[in-house]
Amino acid sequence: MTSTPTVLALGANLGDPLAALRGAITALDQQPVITIESVSSFYQTDPVGGPDQPVYLNAVVLAETTLTAHELLAVAHEIENSWQRTREVRWGARTLDIDIITYGDLVLLDEVLTLPHPRAGEREFVLVPWLEIDPNAVLPGIGPVRELAAAVATGAVRQVAAATTTRSHP
Repeated sequence: MTSTPTVLALGANLGDPLAALRGAITALDQQPVITIESVSSFYQTDPVGGPDQPVYLNAVVLAETTLTAHELLAVAHEIENSWQRTREVRWGARTLDIDIITYGDLVLLDEVLTLPHPRAGEREFVLVPWLEIDPNAVLPGIGPVRELAAAVATGAVRQVAAATTTRSHP
């Protein structure tokens, strides 16, 4: 079965965000159809949009999967739900958020999934951790992550903890 590279962005700002991000990485790693290639450091970031809320902890995961993009989204939602993720307020505080940023070079727009993620190129909290683990990354149809990160740089993304790079399912 063909494996597809994917970029996932993780974020949390309720409960224990560090535990949530680590738990999400572990849950992804335990999926036999997902191989984690690299995990960024953890970054503290100010909320973007939405209501007043606590700062976020964010990270980016590079992985390979044999799942379809929609199957991967379903797995992400299952992991979010295991951390009691709720969706009452758009861009509101959350216990865990897992976004699919890219799925190979797939460009997709349907009722449940847009790829690449429509705001990834504008979000420093995605671009900075992604750039850390893939200095040559390109956001399909948009451009090099290095250039995108430079264009939105505010210094509001602060590295707080290094993550151990993981390689699962040898």
